[in-house]
Amino acid sequence: MACMKLKQLESNLQQVEEFENPKILLEQYPTRPHIAACMLHTMQASFGDLENKHVADLGCGCGVLSVGAVMLGAGSVTGFDIDMDALELFQENIAEFDIDNVDIVQCDVKHISDVSGTTFDTVFMNPPFGTKHNKGIDMVFVRKGLDLANVVYSLHKTSTREHIQKKAADWGVDIKVVAELRYDLPSTYKHHKKSSVDIQVDFIRFSKKKV
Repeated sequence: MACMKLKQLESNLQQVEEFENPKILLEQYPTRPHIAACMLHTMQASFGDLENKHVADLGCGCGVLSVGAVMLGAGSVTGFDIDMDALELFQENIAEFDIDNVDIVQCDVKHISDVSGTTFDTVFMNPPFGTKHNKGIDMVFVRKGLDLANVVYSLHKTSTREHIQKKAADWGVDIKVVAELRYDLPSTYKHHKKSSVDIQVDFIRFSKKKV
C-alpha cells in the first residue's frame, strides 16, 4: 500500500470530532489535525511502524491518532483512555469513518498493565504534558508504553528535551527527536488569556536497544 499523502491525511483528520468540554484535570487538548497527520505520516513513511502493525494509542481521547493510523494501514488499533466522555466521542468517530479494526478500553494508563496483557508493535500518544497538573505524567505514559512495545512515539514540550533524554538514558532506551513541531493550542480553559498560543514540541521516537 502506498503511504497516503500528508496533505490528504490532514484533510481527512479534519473531519474527526474533537472534545466539546475538555477536562482541565486530565489536561485534555485536542491533537490538531496537522500535528496528528505529521506524527502518523512520519511513523509510517520514515519507519514503517504502522502498516499491518498491531498498535496502541495511550490517552487516545477522541481518537484522531487512532483513526489516522487506520487510514495509513494499521492492522489493528487499541485506544486506552480514562475518560468515558472522550471514548463515547471516539466511538462516534469510528462509526462515522466506518472503521472496524479499532478496540477501545477505558482505563487509567498508569495501571494499563493490569488491564492489557497484550503486547503491541508500536505505541503512540499525545500525553498530558504534566506542567500544570500531575507533574511528570508524560514520562509515566512513555514508561507504560515501553512496557507494551519496543517502539513508542510521543509528543513533549521542547523545553523538557534534556530531562527526557536523561530519563531515556536511565532506562537504557534509544531516543530520537524525529520532528520539531509548533503546537497551536487554542484557548480551551478559563485560565487561557490568549485566543491561541504556540508551543514548541518535540515528536520523539523511543526504542528499546536491540540485545
